[in-house]
Parts: sequence; structure tokens; C-alpha cells
Amino acid sequence: MKLSKLVGERIKEVPNGAQLKSHIYLLRAGYIKQVSSGIFSLLPPAQRVSQKIQKIIREEMDALGGQEVLFPVVMPRELWEMSGRYDSIQEELLRFKDRTGHDMLLGMTHEEAAVHMAMNTVKSHEQLPCMIYQIQTKYRDEARPRGGLIRVKEFTMKDAYSFHTSQEDLDSYYKKVYDAYNRIYKRIGLKNFISVRSDSGIMGGKVADEFMLVTDSGEDRLVICDKCGYKANMEVADGVRQEVESEEQELQEVFTGNAKTIEEVCHFLEIDNAHTVKAVCYETESGELVVAFLRGDYDINEKKLAKLVKSEIKIADTDKFGLVAGNIGCVNLTLPENAFVFYDLSIKGLNNFVTGANKDEYHFKNVSASRDLQDVKFDDIALVKEGDHCSVCGEKLTLTRGIEIGNIFQLGTKYTKTMGMKVSMPDGSTMEPIMGCYGIGVGRAIASVIEEKGDEKGIVWPMTIAPWQVHFCPLRLDDENVEVISYELYKKMLDAGIEVLFDDRAVSAGVKLTDSELMGMPIRVVVSPKTIANGTAEITMRESGETYYVSFANLINELLDLIDDQKKQIEE
Repeated sequence: MKLSKLVGERIKEVPNGAQLKSHIYLLRAGYIKQVSSGIFSLLPPAQRVSQKIQKIIREEMDALGGQEVLFPVVMPRELWEMSGRYDSIQEELLRFKDRTGHDMLLGMTHEEAAVHMAMNTVKSHEQLPCMIYQIQTKYRDEARPRGGLIRVKEFTMKDAYSFHTSQEDLDSYYKKVYDAYNRIYKRIGLKNFISVRSDSGIMGGKVADEFMLVTDSGEDRLVICDKCGYKANMEVADGVRQEVESEEQELQEVFTGNAKTIEEVCHFLEIDNAHTVKAVCYETESGELVVAFLRGDYDINEKKLAKLVKSEIKIADTDKFGLVAGNIGCVNLTLPENAFVFYDLSIKGLNNFVTGANKDEYHFKNVSASRDLQDVKFDDIALVKEGDHCSVCGEKLTLTRGIEIGNIFQLGTKYTKTMGMKVSMPDGSTMEPIMGCYGIGVGRAIASVIEEKGDEKGIVWPMTIAPWQVHFCPLRLDDENVEVISYELYKKMLDAGIEVLFDDRAVSAGVKLTDSELMGMPIRVVVSPKTIANGTAEITMRESGETYYVSFANLINELLDLIDDQKKQIEE
């Protein structure tokens, strides 16, 4: 490919609004172009990377016996009503009417379509286990797109769905997919990734694992134990709370005036937030009040709380329920009928803490959990924080950040049961197949590789997914000798099957070399009047920066060996 003909341009300036490394470099290097918020076009270099990642994914899915299919992007309302998700998923699902007035939607995930395809097609236990997968465009109406290809509205994703006759069979297949995902990420060049136990969210099911690229630029919070290997997403992580010890004292009601927040109350009473208990109030989808109490130095885990009440939750209007915001406490609390109340484990065994007195301008002081909260059940509803201990081995936990690069779920019969899919069994009975679901976002994989490998100069592509293997930069093409030799070498590279980007532009050496570093091809080849005088070409490895000279006679074989060696290092 000649760079003068390549669609796209390289720019020096950092684009407005771009903060993450991958977002900046993909825009500056001419890989993507924004169409709208969270919607991007892939220019030729990014599309080549995408196709190489897809090829690796296909190879791993096919090796598991996966069968590639293609589901529709647009689906009718009825299909999602069968599973119950048409009403349960809110703004993220883009709904519209077709020209006849029929309710339609854009697929953000394809569990319903997968079961619809398998119904009356997969009829017998003899056809199971089986897995169908697609690589397809999806649309999720994200409220806050960010980071270029990291969090978008429209995206390309591989999603796979397996069907099984027993939990044991699903467990076995799930492990195979888990291993395949590890191979995929290694093959595309990632190193600093882990898998963590996660929340299944809108997908449903009980078992879910997320694959995370560990990076400070990630928006997901991860909890890790370096000693025993415990790893979890913050949403589902467990930890042993830090204890606060003190001798039990007499309960007192104290005036706190306009102090409402934990910070204000602590300042007023001259205490720290570990000696307070705060209330957070939510409302379920059906309008029931949910009050959760936890120690003042912890934050609520909304995912765990929602699971306890078996409903999506939103922040409640406390006035609506007759509660005094800022003075809600766990002693002498009067709640409406059908209200939920939960107490976090951080309160268990806590003495002499401050909590609201359930009336304006007053709090209780010296509350004791064992004395004043009798017959109370304690639940794990707080987010793990720095300093908490591992629930497995007791060591201190480490908190870090990551980007979700893939997820796998054990869905159970959530979809096959609601949609009425059955298969016949050897004894003549029927059963709803048990499902697994496995997803990888291709665009996010592109961005994640840049987040991990990019440096201060630009992108650094692994050989397995680089848009081109070699960036060929002849300097002084206005020199006839350079021009003749450059085009001869370019033809030899193409004839040898080398993927080469030929910078044939009439621009300065500085521009060519800077653009090559920004675009990130693994190998750069430079020829100039000086190297030609010596009968050599200059080779520079993008990742290591190593530079050396090779004779024209040995150049093609040297490049083929370098390409082969780098591929083998990654594949092995």
C-alpha cells in the first residue's frame, strides 16, 4: 500500500476531548474518524487490524467446534418480549417503529436471536453440546461514551452461545472457552490481563467471568489478593472489613443542627467517619423503599443491594417516604409497609458509633450494634476498600483498575425456558437446554492493545495484528537512484508476501519517520542516499528501538525471518 493513496491523514495536535492514549493515537494516526458521540468509522488501517483480530477469534472458536452464523441487527419487539428483556432493559436498548408502525429494536446482544435460531433446529440431545457464534455490529445507547473505541454506542463484537444437556457439560465447555479466551488475548499481543469473577448484569445467570486489561486508564475497579490469587470486579468482590474497636458507652441523643452529611457530622462532633453509620435510600422498580445502613467510611455496592431486593434500584426521594434526609438512623426507625432495610457487615460488632436520630437536627451517639440492633441480619452490601482483607486467605487486598476486554457467562435456562426451547432426551422426556454466552469486543481489543503497548511516540502494534508488517520509508525520493532502488525493493517485498506500507510521499525525513512511529508498524525500513552508497537498508524495530543495517541482497530474507520470529514469540 502506498501511503500517498491511503485514506486518512496524520495530525500533530491532540484532538479535542481525547484523553486516553488509544483515543488520541487512533485519531492522530488516521485510524478512526468520529461520526457522532460514541460512533466511529474505521479507516483502512484500523479495519485491517480489526480483520486480523477477527481471524484469530474465528480460529479459536472454530477449534472449539463453534459454527459461525449471522443474526439480524434489527429484531421485532416480540422476540425480546419472550425473554422478558424488552421491558426490563431501559434506555440502553434503542427502540423504534418501522413503516407499518411495528415495534422494532437494534440488537445490543443476541441471546434471543440465538435461541430463536436453535429452536426447532436443535431438537435432540444428540446434537448437543453445540455452539453458534457471530461477529456482528451491535448498538447500545450508552449514556456516557468515552475513550474512543473503549466505550462506544455502535461496536463490532464476537458473541457465542452454547447449548448443553447438563450443568456438568456446561462447566466443562465453559472451561474450554475460558482457555480459548486466554489464547486469543495472548495471540493479539496482550500480556497484562487477568480474569475476574463478575456480575452477570442484564445477561442473567449465576456464573460470570470478565477478562480485564490491568491499566490505570480503566474505568472498572478490580480487587486482587496478591497472595492467594483472589480476583474480582468491585461489583461482586468480597472483603473482610477493617475493625474499629472501642468500649461500649451509654446511648445519647445529641444536637447536630444543620450537619447532614457524614463529613459535616464528623466535623461537628469531632469524630472520624469509621465511627459513624450512614443510611442510603433507594426505590425499587415497583416503588418500594430500600434503606441500607453501612459504616460511614464505606460506600454502598448497588449491584449487591439490587440482587438482595431482586429489582433494579434508583435513588429515592426521602421526603416521599416521610424520612428526614441527613438524619436517618438505625435506632427507632419507622418505615412504610413493604419497605426493605439492610445492614452491612461493617456495622456488626461496632460500638459507640453515631447515626441519625430520625428527626431533624439530631443524631444518636454511642450506639452499640450488639445492644441496640438486636435480631438484625447483616449482609455484605458495601464496596471493598483499600485496607480490607481477603475473605479467602486474610491478606490485605489490592485495588487497581482495568478495561473489560471480554466476558463469559453461564446463563442456565434463563432464555431457553422463557422462550420455550426444548430438546428430546434418551428416555423420551424433554428439557430446556442450559446455555453459556461468550463475548469479545473487537474495537475495544484494538484500543486495549494500544493502551498496553503504546509509548510516547505513538502506537506499537504486535506483529500478529499490525495493519502492515513493514513501514518502508525511502528518504529523498527526488534522488533518481533512491527512487529506482526504492521501487525495486517495494516490489520485492510484495512478491515475497510481505505486508508493506510504502511512504512514497514527497515530504521531509522528519515527517516520514515521525509518522512511522505514530502509526506503529513493527518494522521500519529506511533507505537514503547514504545507505544506498553503502549498499544497505536501515532496519528499526518499533517496540525495542533497535536499529541495524542489512545489505540489499539479504534484506528480504531478513524481513521474512523477523516477521516469522515475532509471530512465533507471540503464538508460542
